[in-house]
Amino acid sequence: MTRTKATVITALVILFSGRAWANDEPPPVNAMGRTPARLSFLDGEVSFWRPGAKDWTPARVNIALAAGDALYTGHGANLELQIGARAFVRAGQDTQLGLENQEPDFVQFKVTAGHASLDLRGLAAGHTVEIDTPNAAFTIERVGYYRINVDDAGTTFITRRGGRATMTPAGGEAVGINPSEQLVIEGTETARVESYVAPELDDWDRWNYDRTDHLIDTVSSRYVAPGVYGIDALDHYGNWRIVPSYGSVWIPDGVAAGWVPYSTGRWMWDPFFGWTWVDDAPWGWAPFHYGRWVYVDSYWAWAPGPVVRPVYAPALVAFFGGGGFAVHIGLGVPAVGWVALGWGEPLVPWWGPVGFVGRPCWHGWGGPRIVNNVVIEHTTIVNVNDIHNYRNVGVHNSVIAISRNRFGQSVIQPSALTKIDAHGLEPIRGALPVKPVAASLAPAEGRGQRPPEDVLHRGVVATRPPRQSAPALPSGVQKPMPALTAPAPRIVSPPPRAAAPARPPLGHQGDIERSRPPEAPRFERPPEVSPPGRVEPRAPVPPMSGGQPQPPPPPQYRSAPRELPGEPANRLPPPRARSVQPAEPRAQAQHPKPRAGAPRAAGPPNR
Repeated sequence: MTRTKATVITALVILFSGRAWANDEPPPVNAMGRTPARLSFLDGEVSFWRPGAKDWTPARVNIALAAGDALYTGHGANLELQIGARAFVRAGQDTQLGLENQEPDFVQFKVTAGHASLDLRGLAAGHTVEIDTPNAAFTIERVGYYRINVDDAGTTFITRRGGRATMTPAGGEAVGINPSEQLVIEGTETARVESYVAPELDDWDRWNYDRTDHLIDTVSSRYVAPGVYGIDALDHYGNWRIVPSYGSVWIPDGVAAGWVPYSTGRWMWDPFFGWTWVDDAPWGWAPFHYGRWVYVDSYWAWAPGPVVRPVYAPALVAFFGGGGFAVHIGLGVPAVGWVALGWGEPLVPWWGPVGFVGRPCWHGWGGPRIVNNVVIEHTTIVNVNDIHNYRNVGVHNSVIAISRNRFGQSVIQPSALTKIDAHGLEPIRGALPVKPVAASLAPAEGRGQRPPEDVLHRGVVATRPPRQSAPALPSGVQKPMPALTAPAPRIVSPPPRAAAPARPPLGHQGDIERSRPPEAPRFERPPEVSPPGRVEPRAPVPPMSGGQPQPPPPPQYRSAPRELPGEPANRLPPPRARSVQPAEPRAQAQHPKPRAGAPRAAGPPNR
């Protein structure tokens, strides 16, 4: 039978033990259907803490944040969280930032010290972002740029680009914050609120503007469904190709010889999603939480599949285990193995409530459905106990195995299987036979920088209590972390939606509000023109470090033994040089001195 005829086979008879989730069914909100905040960038010493961990540890890019997680940036450090396809939260040096709550339409952060910004280029209708500080809670329901500075004296909140927000202090009435306005709040029991026109942009603001411009203008957005995080990195670390069997696929550059998906990183315990993959690669978000991996002409390629509404998964792998697995692979001790799911293969969840865990599903997959290398119709009932074969198992070294007592406790140093009997590996059909320990809650080994004690014990004002999911650690293993013992937040009534409360008193400028300061000058530079031939990937916006812009690392390319498979996808032409006239100097307007420490100098803008 030819391959074409095989794709129309529909008579797959499988015993019924529970219908598989269909692709067109909405995923259960209590199991899937939400995307966690992603730690998408860090520069300098950034620490991370998750409830139940032994101590603060160094943070790593590509962590999926959960409610209760906290981050701290040391002196000279920065971090970035992605909370939407076009929405970012960034924290500057000496800042403690915590994720307090995340629902499908609500995300809640707290800032107890330092300065942070929210660059929201997109925010769905009915969605709310809340920022809790020691002096007040700030509610944001529309796009814009927002800046928060917190120090011992009080909190400063600034709106830009048409952003509006509502401020609710402890023991006070809600106050509306208009576009291009600055509020200064002092005091906690009885807050004193003053308003000013927003000051001019500083280096931190300009760096935020420029970085977001860069992240949302990507070539890869042509091939990936809207709403997938981290696609900007695909532009810089790989190539898009058109392969007849799979359509648009992405092939990473610079991977080591013998590399296979899900082999360079670690498993981390998430209190909502359970075991979650954290990849080491800077591009390691989208290809490990969406789509499928395929093996084409001796290359591993990531296939996003036909464009549908994306659905995040903690990993897209099939697990192997069972009594004879360790003997089969030669480890001699109980082990767990995994392989990347191939084109159209169902995900069998190892997390979630009864009725969801262990039930095959294709949420977020828009291509054909394949079970045991056979294409099936949407009406076919799939029994998880009858799924035995995964196509990628037959690829050399594609299955990774590790002993159970090391799973989720360190970076993977796998025993790659060199000889695979595809019919001899028994899939795990539900929850994994591995329990998390305290080390499973940390993304890295070692001790991270600890925030100052007064920052750790500083309470905030909030409209909702924090949701800290208790980690499912075995009895006697969990060791409470005494360092993060902030008092419970002061809960205030949330402001009514679309409210326009009265403006607070004007600042120290008398009875007349000072005029808007002149527009900040636009800083531009001519783009560099690549020589004729291959177009090099666009360099990322350089991070701010030590007051001087850091040059971006040169792109790494793999020496290909042969031409890449398929045909090249569309590429952007080389940019053309253009002349830029220097901006005329403008008068400096007077405005209140920033309450937070001056940010480090930004690198030159990207364009």
